[in-house]
Amino acid sequence: MQKDTKANEKRPSCGTLGSKLRFIVFISIFPLIIFSIGVIPLIFWLIILFLVIPYNITLYLVLAPLITILSTYILLVSEILISGLFVKLFRVKYKEGIYEYSFSDNNALKWIFICQMYTPIRKIMETIPMGKIKNVYLRLIGMKIGKNSLVGGVIKDPCMTEIGENVTIGEYAILYAHIHNKQQGTITIKPIKIGTNCVVGAGAIIMPGVEMKDNSTLAAAGVVTKNRILEKNKVYGGNPLKEIKKRGKSK
Repeated sequence: MQKDTKANEKRPSCGTLGSKLRFIVFISIFPLIIFSIGVIPLIFWLIILFLVIPYNITLYLVLAPLITILSTYILLVSEILISGLFVKLFRVKYKEGIYEYSFSDNNALKWIFICQMYTPIRKIMETIPMGKIKNVYLRLIGMKIGKNSLVGGVIKDPCMTEIGENVTIGEYAILYAHIHNKQQGTITIKPIKIGTNCVVGAGAIIMPGVEMKDNSTLAAAGVVTKNRILEKNKVYGGNPLKEIKKRGKSK
């Protein structure tokens, strides 16, 4: 019984009035306002369209598929860039550390807010290829991306992820820079760093605190547990992770 009491004391309380107000503002109102602003370019586009194209029901029916596709693309690009610019301009970024998962904790609140902003955009980019816009957006919200790098897969914490030049991250790979422990009521954040000329295979998983040295490779479906270091010029794979060979040579 004493252990249970202590455990409950460690768990954060989000029921205070201040926490509830912060929840309403940061999780409900701000995202709604930002995503609403993202609709404005679409409204201007439709107004211009109706002013330029003469009213003719047959013409509009013929152009309907093209107008729909263009309008959807304009809306998506607008939402991506405006939400990213907001995060960039207001420097919304959480930091490394172990924090109480509570709306009263500033760092945890920033993480929750970024999740609110980033998750729908990430889902869009996972569904619809956006080309270089994806890298532009990830840089806006804090990710460091070197030249000539391909960012596939899922980056869960862009502002805590850094990749060098000539890096390939395969499809369905997942990079986590956080661990949310609901039982203890904490969130642990530690950056991921990937050097130059590295490869992360399709379906691989990288956990917080991992560092891939230059010219290292993580094979498809490999799992790197937290705080591991993948050494230079080596290929790793499997779960549990093990060294497979040196790059360019058989082991």
